Amino acid sequence: MTEGQFSMSSQGPTAQIGGSPTAAAAADLAGLIENYSQRIDLVRRQLGQVIFGQEQTVEQALISILSGGHVLLIGVPGLAKTKLVDSLGQVLGVDAQRVQCTPDLMPSDIVGSEVLEESESGRRSFRFIKGPVFCQLLMADEINRASPRTQSALLQAMQERKVSVAGHTYNLPEPFHVLATQNPLEQEGTYPLPEAQLDRFLLQIDVDYPSPDAERQMLIVTTGSQEAGLTRVLSPEDVLSIQRLVRRMPVGEKVVDAILKMVRAGRPELTGIKEVKEGLAWGPGPRAGQALMLATRARALIQGRFSPSIDDVMALAHPVLRHRFALTYGARAEGATPRAIIDRLIAEIG
Repeated sequence: MTEGQFSMSSQGPTAQIGGSPTAAAAADLAGLIENYSQRIDLVRRQLGQVIFGQEQTVEQALISILSGGHVLLIGVPGLAKTKLVDSLGQVLGVDAQRVQCTPDLMPSDIVGSEVLEESESGRRSFRFIKGPVFCQLLMADEINRASPRTQSALLQAMQERKVSVAGHTYNLPEPFHVLATQNPLEQEGTYPLPEAQLDRFLLQIDVDYPSPDAERQMLIVTTGSQEAGLTRVLSPEDVLSIQRLVRRMPVGEKVVDAILKMVRAGRPELTGIKEVKEGLAWGPGPRAGQALMLATRARALIQGRFSPSIDDVMALAHPVLRHRFALTYGARAEGATPRAIIDRLIAEIG
């Protein structure tokens, strides 16, 4: 494959990352997509046995993981956020850990610390004891209850997949993903996440209440004498292979243009949209476009498609963008909402 070549897809000319594949390479790519999409469907069915009425939440969490990103889950208590993370660890076959964030949680409680040890010969030396961040799927429960100092301990881990302690750098296991939760109801004693850390979450998933039928099923199944068991479907190596496959999937020029148009239209200093220009203090940065490029491919893979479409961009606009801009005080006073702003951006490419 050579840089700058193109192939055709349902969205018109497809810009190939790394060039245009040969017929054999394209057939191989299509075979991998079909194989992994079927296995991902098994993952979703496994999760559906214990997570009721949250199909969209499950899909978006999988999209983020298969894109190699981190997730921020926001919802009231009791919506299976913790259960989702635990179940993902079992089904994906990855090592999962959980940290309950509190105001007195220290950075060393997450990344680990050095302890002084004395050998039998009397020699003293420091030994690094790894913290819970040395896992493949870390749940940071109620992350906004941790102090800014502790929140910042996750920054390097989330972006660089490594941590630094006492002048030494330690690589984290692969894959590595942070799934953090927030309770939107209680704000006393919390510390809002800084913009730099919010931007490192690929998606912000707003977890809603299940439908009446799903909640009825949940009541019957979860209060019985037996609990559904989960079977491992993938392995850490499979997850890494899927993440590499996602980056190989072609993206049509029209899809790239739609992503670029939407992200740039959300910046008040560049946009021609009145609601954005007057209602936003700042807009989404380049990471928003990168997130959409990866997330739309992952969604296409999950649904068994060779490449993403503009419909994927529209479907993922809310979870990708909602935490990447800020409303002005005036806009909030007038009742403007992030949802309305994003709907306006979607209309630009719809």
